[in-house]
Amino acid sequence: MRGEILPLPQRRMAMKAKKPSESIAIGTHIVLPDDTNTLGNLMGGRLMYWMDVIAAVSAHRHCSRVVVTASVNNISFNQPIHLGDFVTLEAKVSRTFGSSMEVFIDVWVEDHKSSQKSKCNEAIFTFVAVDQIGNTIEVPELIPESDVEIERYAAALRRRQLSLILGGRMKPKDATELKSIFEDLSE
Repeated sequence: MRGEILPLPQRRMAMKAKKPSESIAIGTHIVLPDDTNTLGNLMGGRLMYWMDVIAAVSAHRHCSRVVVTASVNNISFNQPIHLGDFVTLEAKVSRTFGSSMEVFIDVWVEDHKSSQKSKCNEAIFTFVAVDQIGNTIEVPELIPESDVEIERYAAALRRRQLSLILGGRMKPKDATELKSIFEDLSE
């Protein structure tokens, strides 16, 4: 029927599910003097900015809508990144929940002297898709394929349940995925 609003599960089913590979976004930066602290290392805030931008591109590629940063779940600064190094950020959607998307970002550094590459940081951002007036809108479901994508997909639900519990929007007894971790430990 024309103009009929479908219930949420039917609306999501009407959208074509996507693979994480369809949302991949990669960007490379060179660490310049204006990006560094007094020790000659990349400032954490600059890296967070780069992460936010590349994750937004990834989220947009998944849903083809305007996206806004809703939260930063985790950022790990595992090693310093030095002046002159090349920093490559790779982001892709790891799971969707209605109107939100979790985006996992891997950060790689290439030493400008030795050309040695290594993973140095990672982060998890959550974005929400919005319409032209800022109302949330549904996004396509995600179908993970690789082992890493499947693990990140499963872990995203646990992170979401923990966040909902801590925010008072879910009762711990309803967090089935979180409970299963502790049940496995008790065996």
